[in-house]
Amino acid sequence: MAETGRVLVSATASESCDPCVLRGLAGSYNCASMNVVLHKIYDSMPVLRSAMASGYGYLLRGWRYGPRTEAWVEEALDRETWSSERWESFQDERLAEMLHRAARKVPYYREWWQARRRAGDRSSCEELKNWPVLRKEHLRSNPHAFLAEDRSPGRLFKLDTSGSSGTPVTTWRSRETMQRWYALCEARWRRWYGVDREQRWAMLGGKIVVPFEQARPPFWVWNQGLNQLYMSTFHLKRDNARAYLDAIGSSRIDYMYGYASSMYALARYAIELGLEAPKLKVAISNAEPLLQRQREAITRAFDCRVRDTYGMSEAVTAASECEAGNMHLWPEVGRVEVFADLSNEPVATGEDGRLICTSWLNPDMPLIRYEVGDRGALSTEQGCSCGRSLPRLERIVGRLSDNLLTADGRRVFQMDHVFYQLAVKEAQIIQESVDRIVVKVVPADGYSLRDVQFIEERLNERLGRVRVEVENVDTIARSSNGKFRAVVSNLAA
Repeated sequence: MAETGRVLVSATASESCDPCVLRGLAGSYNCASMNVVLHKIYDSMPVLRSAMASGYGYLLRGWRYGPRTEAWVEEALDRETWSSERWESFQDERLAEMLHRAARKVPYYREWWQARRRAGDRSSCEELKNWPVLRKEHLRSNPHAFLAEDRSPGRLFKLDTSGSSGTPVTTWRSRETMQRWYALCEARWRRWYGVDREQRWAMLGGKIVVPFEQARPPFWVWNQGLNQLYMSTFHLKRDNARAYLDAIGSSRIDYMYGYASSMYALARYAIELGLEAPKLKVAISNAEPLLQRQREAITRAFDCRVRDTYGMSEAVTAASECEAGNMHLWPEVGRVEVFADLSNEPVATGEDGRLICTSWLNPDMPLIRYEVGDRGALSTEQGCSCGRSLPRLERIVGRLSDNLLTADGRRVFQMDHVFYQLAVKEAQIIQESVDRIVVKVVPADGYSLRDVQFIEERLNERLGRVRVEVENVDTIARSSNGKFRAVVSNLAA
């Protein structure tokens, strides 16, 4: 979504983009009348939707890829056989640079260290162990405080990340940071699997492509800028499965990327209905835990390998599954620590805990000891039969949010956009019945009736006509590990 002097985008870990330029613009404005006008323009011009998506895709392509991309891809692949000593030296050097920069150039951290000094603390800011854990609510409440003071947000790429805890987080990146990140994605989220960005691919994503009430296909747009068939999960149901499969086939798609749950749903419909699905080279899962039954169904339906990946829009860590079935971290992005659930003490290697990540990939907005909201464990084993020396994650225990069921049988997989640009600290969506949704909201400053109206409108846009009850609360109940599910379904189905 382009706006004068800056770029706004909503994205998942690596490859998601808003395929609908005007809908994307609407989501970036607080002005209700502008939202309505832009949505009406987009919805009234179906023949131009792919042209709009392609225009935005070319804009993204210019930010993501450049003349040095291929060289960076090759360098990333070459590093995969480095010795552990070489990786340790590489990481230590970059960590030292980032801690030095963050303590002096980033307002939030500089003020934190100044306060510690005034309190008599003389611990060194050059050692990671002396830094505090950064929680999402700190970043969410004042994102500009984490932007280096020698960077101008107007010249950076702004991302509103997926809000796993109910509300999104804003971050910024320079063009170089963007291109370095996407070079790593190209190397380890494509080249490992025998595909590349020039091939045609389908994405099953959580953006609205066509109006909810539209009953006939297409429920997708072609994005020429990214060679991408963007297929919205909001219309993915049993009755539409054949149309989705036909679109993948007629578009000559080589590989698919998306949420494990949405790819699994499409695969399951194909199997249960006896439909022939196009053969793909690979299906790449992201943003959700990939379950064994999901992997098996996707493989069976599309006759392809399924590979799992891990990452987030904050770009503080990432990992990808190799051909041996192991999940390898990307040391060029940052360092991962694993802390106990109820304290900021590290756990033994191999034990589950909170993932705490420090990134040196983005000097524009350094995030130190950032708690990403997932749990996992580092592997105790060294090396891998795939031949790569990259460190390994033993497992990732991501948040398991429920799907929402609509009256016409669809399952809706992503709801964080409901709260974009609203005065909401945290929120939880609870489905009590097919036609009744309860939303618990922890209000932020400026919260008003208009925010409530936006929540109701956006839920009805995504789910059809449902009764929405918005409850203001002081806190949202957490589980024993201090987390809460952003989406909860109380339906037995």
